[in-house]
Amino acid sequence: MWNLIRRRDLNIHLQCLSKPFINHRHFRTRAVDRQNGSPTGLYGFDHLKSPKGFQRFVDEAIERSGELVDYISGMPSSAEIIRAMDEISDTVCSVVDSAEFCRQTHPAREYVEEATKASMRINEYLHFLNTNHTLYNAVKKAEQDGHLLTEEACRAAHYFRIDFEKGGIHLPSGKLDRVNQLNLHALQLCREYGENIIIDPGHVDIFPASRIPRPIQHLLKPIYRLKSGVSKEALGSLDDEQEKGFRIITEPHTLSSVLQWTADDQVRKLAYLKGNSVPHANHEVLDKLIASRHELAQIMGCKSYAEFVMKLNMTSSPEVVVSFLLEMSNIVKPSADTEFKTIRNLKGDICGQRCVDLEPWDEAYYTAMMRSSAYRLNSSVVASYFSLPQCIEGLKLLVESLFGANFDSVPMAPGESWHPDVLKMCLHHPEEGDLGYLYLDLYSRKGKYPGCATFAIKGGRKISDTEYQLPVMALVFNFSKSHHSSTVRLNHSELETLFHEFGHALHALLSRTDYQHFSGTRVALDFAETPSHLFEYYARDYRVLRKFARHYSTGEVIPEKLVKSLNRARDMFAATELQRQIFFALVDQTLFGEQLPVPSITSSIVAHLKRQHCSGKHVDATHLQIRFSHFITYGAGYYSYLYAKCFAATIWKKLCEEDPLSLATGTALRAKLLQHGGAKEPTDLLTDLVGDGIIRYRNGGIVPDISSYLEEVKLLDRRKAGLFL
Repeated sequence: MWNLIRRRDLNIHLQCLSKPFINHRHFRTRAVDRQNGSPTGLYGFDHLKSPKGFQRFVDEAIERSGELVDYISGMPSSAEIIRAMDEISDTVCSVVDSAEFCRQTHPAREYVEEATKASMRINEYLHFLNTNHTLYNAVKKAEQDGHLLTEEACRAAHYFRIDFEKGGIHLPSGKLDRVNQLNLHALQLCREYGENIIIDPGHVDIFPASRIPRPIQHLLKPIYRLKSGVSKEALGSLDDEQEKGFRIITEPHTLSSVLQWTADDQVRKLAYLKGNSVPHANHEVLDKLIASRHELAQIMGCKSYAEFVMKLNMTSSPEVVVSFLLEMSNIVKPSADTEFKTIRNLKGDICGQRCVDLEPWDEAYYTAMMRSSAYRLNSSVVASYFSLPQCIEGLKLLVESLFGANFDSVPMAPGESWHPDVLKMCLHHPEEGDLGYLYLDLYSRKGKYPGCATFAIKGGRKISDTEYQLPVMALVFNFSKSHHSSTVRLNHSELETLFHEFGHALHALLSRTDYQHFSGTRVALDFAETPSHLFEYYARDYRVLRKFARHYSTGEVIPEKLVKSLNRARDMFAATELQRQIFFALVDQTLFGEQLPVPSITSSIVAHLKRQHCSGKHVDATHLQIRFSHFITYGAGYYSYLYAKCFAATIWKKLCEEDPLSLATGTALRAKLLQHGGAKEPTDLLTDLVGDGIIRYRNGGIVPDISSYLEEVKLLDRRKAGLFL
């Protein structure tokens, strides 16, 4: 697994993690020390003082890796083989990760172009490493000598060998060459898919401006046209002859706001249809990616790409995943149907019609209306308690209360940053010293990665008995600065997302594995989202919120009544939201399951599964799959979100709920979960943390216990009563 807490397409056994110690020259990739004010390059890498520095960055990574390959070919001790392998991984992945992060966030075209070139070069080199039989044989030797290794080194040897074989090294040369071609092709297609979304997010122009509610106008671009009946010749410079409107760029964040707050149903319809039907180019990209992944899986002896990627996950097989998803779908459907009828009836009451269809572009608007009405919620009032500076104080509170550490802004060296808005934070423990660094890139800007994500820049690893390479991460958001306020204010959902991504960051920053191959979120895919979902609970608990959520102007602590209303409103349509996530996961499993009969039928698959598993309607003119990038980055792994929801619910109930901010709670989380990264089996970590009752065994795989989560979303009692049978 690479950074962004997403799996990439190259099944790289050298997985972009940190480097161990070897008595050789070290690759110079250490992040800038926070006390050092001397000039450096991007992210603290000396090479990256200019765009062309990426060329030298790649050159030196290849040079250093070559030295380590030569060292391994001499067959040193098994322990040294594993250390050297991990250093190759760290060396190469320092380039891979920094280039990818630069491509996604840097505002300068020259840097992005050079980062793209570096990314392609280093990925080509990775294929050379992944087909190197000297390394493969050395790793097999180390695995056979497992009794001579530490438990973590033995695990590393095993996973290095498995990852080599997932890259096809054990295949005849012709098949191996084809696997390499398919992996590179898949990487290019994934990149093309993402670029198409950025290039063509879609837009609709709305006139007059009064059709757009004032609270969201700052998200949109003002546009003008001549008023009806006025000619260009007669216009002159009379501004009052121009009619103002707004252009809605239908990227996800803006589209969500428009659908939720716009009363004009025609505006909602236009925005929904456009936002869910572009970019058209991704139809072909997705078809090609599905075909490439399927061919790869078949060469590797698997029936489907889903089967191929799940071998090392807790589930072990697509059959286990699908059985879990169908179980959840059957449980949730009656409640989701009831919620849908409630929303539809509200629309009918407002429209004055007894029989009315609830369209997909209506759902967010009327659910928001029902929540606000039932619990008297005003979005502006809610946001007034969640100014961004206060929310960052909330992150600091978590770190201090749970782990006895500080989370403070530190100065960056000249050349380290890529934009004036970026902050650098240091996680510091009074006894242990600095634990890691986190960049915060929180504001929207043109050309930037459009979502919210956690990127790894540097993995943590043991250099020697006295030195540890500190992890470096980055949190990326796209909060919009209002024209009417100098301070960004978050809604409650955005606060939950901030805490979710911070959970990913903490998983990496608190990890203390010997090998970067296991650092932080480099874990089984269906375990990676568990810490992040757990930290969402902290954004809902009044005992936590009262310590940092204050009114931006009066300083008033957020009222407990308001927090209760927010949580009740959030759970008001829990079945509908759960049903949506199950649907996404089933689409993902189907797209990358056993080969589709003919290409270009992905829209039919989406339509069929939505009609089968969702209470709401499907609109034939829409194509969810061409802009839902999780299908690309998770590829048969989207179910991991549902696994994480269930695991996190059990952990919260059994460990955190009684005293969520206690040092004892934090110590348990750190010592039994976060610090191990991927160095231990996820099932062992989960059961060690909370005991029995968090996992279930099914058909040779693992599924979560669902009782805590169902109880939380008020579905458990009905299930026990047999209402879902």
